[in-house]
Amino acid sequence: MTQNEALRAIAGIFVLLGLALGYWVNPAWYLFVAFVALNLFQSAFTKWCPMMAILSRLGLPKV
Repeated sequence: MTQNEALRAIAGIFVLLGLALGYWVNPAWYLFVAFVALNLFQSAFTKWCPMMAILSRLGLPKV
């Protein structure tokens, strides 16, 4: 698994988890989903994402 594949999987899990927690636990969890979305949006323009740095340190290949 490459960093890009792992990033997409983690983002998807975070969004689904945030939606489930917002529905069943507390609507404030939707703010977490918004945070994930904003982070993905800013990374499209800045080419930098904190999760990519973490995945790089874990040794996942970039390609």
